[in-house]
Amino acid sequence: MANKVIITADRTCDLNKELTKRYDIHDIPLHIVFGDESYDDWETITPEQVYERFYKTKELPKTAANNVEEYFDYFKKFIDEGYDIVHIALGSKLSSTQSASVMAAQQFEGRAFCVDSCSLSTGSGLLAIKASEMRDSGMSAKEIAEKVQGMVSKSHASFVLERLDFMKAGGRCSAITLLGANLLSLRPSIEVLNNDGGAMTVGKKYRGKYGKVLIEYMEDTLAKYDNIDTDRVFITHAGANQEYIDSVFDALNKKGIFKEILITRASCVISSHCGPNTLGVLFMTK
Repeated sequence: MANKVIITADRTCDLNKELTKRYDIHDIPLHIVFGDESYDDWETITPEQVYERFYKTKELPKTAANNVEEYFDYFKKFIDEGYDIVHIALGSKLSSTQSASVMAAQQFEGRAFCVDSCSLSTGSGLLAIKASEMRDSGMSAKEIAEKVQGMVSKSHASFVLERLDFMKAGGRCSAITLLGANLLSLRPSIEVLNNDGGAMTVGKKYRGKYGKVLIEYMEDTLAKYDNIDTDRVFITHAGANQEYIDSVFDALNKKGIFKEILITRASCVISSHCGPNTLGVLFMTK
């Protein structure tokens, strides 16, 4: 008889407590580091506290991946309870979490399996939900991991930035780029390359009032695909104004494509790189 299976994920999957409970997914936080102080994402620090410190000091925290020992200890408690594990990791091009989780899993001799989500935020959260559904259908951990890894290219993650000052503070754009974007009211979209370990690229650069930009971005993103998985779509944001969230929700709802529209707040790790009002529409294709 096969062992019971448990699904774990990095907390950067941005599934809130309601969803992790609904799908019985366990998530492990990454670390947020200010100087000599280290915090656990969503446990001892919140995204709003990250923003507050940035506004006061103009300094962003460093984000630190979990090491092999931390993953080993995390997996071991489930292994000791008789579970096999499928872990959905933050994309390998984005963090060392994936390689650390693989090294930890290998020490359990076929009891733990890691999936490189090649994505971030609810792009990896969508895969964790798929893994949960496969577990509930009776599949083994090995089967789930293999099947979910094969679905990575079908999970689509992108988002739009209202502002670039967080990207500049994190060394991801120059002062000249920031100035030009501000002068031209540019709102760049960022696309996650799920065929390249989760590397990110700049997509369309929108212009104008941010509320209108978000609707245009949503329309463009959906129009790219004719085989959308209609089960669910995520609106994931890094602390967006409620009016922006509501307008995107209403526009998605009017399309009548998805059975469920889920709204989640991004983790500290994700938020610290993109800043408030960043918003993405994330979904899968068949």
